[in-house]
Amino acid sequence: MIPFPELPDRGTRVEIAPGAVHLPGWLTLEQQRELVAAGREWARGPVPMRHTKLATGGVMSVQTVCLGWHWQPYRYSRTADDVNGARVAELPGWLADLGRRAVAEAYDDPAAAAAYAPDTTLINYYDRDAKLGMHQDREERCAAPVVSLSIGDRCVFRLGNTTSRNRPWRDVELASGDAFVFGGPSRFAYHAVPRLYPGTGDPATGLGSGRLNLTLRQTGLESDEPGPG
Repeated sequence: MIPFPELPDRGTRVEIAPGAVHLPGWLTLEQQRELVAAGREWARGPVPMRHTKLATGGVMSVQTVCLGWHWQPYRYSRTADDVNGARVAELPGWLADLGRRAVAEAYDDPAAAAAYAPDTTLINYYDRDAKLGMHQDREERCAAPVVSLSIGDRCVFRLGNTTSRNRPWRDVELASGDAFVFGGPSRFAYHAVPRLYPGTGDPATGLGSGRLNLTLRQTGLESDEPGPG
C-alpha cells in the first residue's frame, strides 16, 4: 500500500458534543478508493469478513473483519477463535497514521495526535438493510479516541449519552469521505447507526453499494494478552 498523500486543509470541523467531532468530506476520493481496495483484500482473510455471532445466538446484520486484534462479543484476541482460528492481519502503519491525522484535525492538538497509537481496526460493511444498535465501545483498556471513517452510502449516526441507551442523543448524517472522532467526555458514549440511505454513495469510490466504515481504536492491551470477556 502506497502511503496517502498529505491531506489538504478542508477547514470544516463540527463539534457535536464535548470530545465528539465531525469532519465532513475529510477523505479525498483517491483515499476512499484506496480504502475500498484495501478493504476487499482484508475481507478475504486470513480471517474473512463475516456476520458476527452474538452471545444470544443471533447474528449482527453488519459484516465485520478486524485488523491488529480480533473483536468478538465482548472481547479482543489475536486469533479469530469464533471464525476459523486464524491470526488476524496486522494493522498497517499507514492506516494508523491516517487515524493520527484525524485526531490532530479534530482536536487541533498535535500532542494528542502524536500520543494516539491505534492497534486495531474494525471494518464494517453495511448493506442496504444493515443497522447497528445502541452500544458502547468499552472492551478497550484505554480511553484514547475512536476514529471512524465512512465510505459509500450516507447514514444516520446516533451519538447518545454515557449512562444509558436512552435519550438524550443527537443524530448526525455521515456521508462518504467523512471522519468522526469521539474521545474525552464522549469516548464511552452509546452510539448507533439506525438507518442507511441506499444509493447515495458515489460509484467512483469503487464501492458499488452499501457503506464501508472503519473504526480505529487503541486497545491498551499488551502483546497477546486477552481482552475483557
